Amino acid sequence: MRPSPAEIVRTLVAGRLPGLVHLACRPGLHHVRHATDSDGRVLLLVPVVSDLAAALGRGVDDRAVAVALDVLDLPPAAGAPSLGRALVSGWARQLTGAEARAAAVDFAAVDPTGDLLDVGTRLQLFRFEVAEARWHRAGELRRVDPQAYAEAEPDPLHPVEAELLTYLGEERAQPMADYLRHQLGLAAGPAEHAPRVERIDRYGMLVTFGRPGARRRARLSFGRRLADQADLARQLHPAFCAGSAASVNREGRR
Repeated sequence: MRPSPAEIVRTLVAGRLPGLVHLACRPGLHHVRHATDSDGRVLLLVPVVSDLAAALGRGVDDRAVAVALDVLDLPPAAGAPSLGRALVSGWARQLTGAEARAAAVDFAAVDPTGDLLDVGTRLQLFRFEVAEARWHRAGELRRVDPQAYAEAEPDPLHPVEAELLTYLGEERAQPMADYLRHQLGLAAGPAEHAPRVERIDRYGMLVTFGRPGARRRARLSFGRRLADQADLARQLHPAFCAGSAASVNREGRR
């Protein structure tokens, strides 16, 4: 099992990664703070005094501006593969009054920044529904159906992936290595050959193993979609309990 392209795009644009905005018929890119609400609509938090606010100014009074948001995945460790790049576009409109207050609550669910208290004075909120979504990875560009995008969920493990990998690779390094060897059918070997988790998502783990300079990768599936971090802890419990039955199935090597 693996995340679908729609899930990957929702994960990337959720608001935890830096984003760049491009406006139709205008040159240049703008750095922007963004988030998505439960329906996948994109929220842009923009300083009132900024080039981006001036360019988006035409979005007042229900007049929308065509925008595209570009988000690149940042792997949690050097050498780990990237999830790629998400590009979503739509027609952005400035929010005011009750709409702005409700959108600020949605934004705070992703990024509880105190700057949201200044919406309406120092900052403005813009929102757009995704009309087009694309996923770019390894030289391949795939279009994602906007409805599939809206119905997908961001991966709940992505925001804490770096912390999870540190925990598994440092505090639980030996039992995790033993567990991964068992799952991959590997014999015991030197510490530098030990398997380790390189990336993790709600469907499984990408594991690297083998000699330095010639390491290989395999994906281990959880067999089901995990709900949250607590569900992951339950799933990996056998990794830290000697003699427990394995709960992760080998999906394949590459």
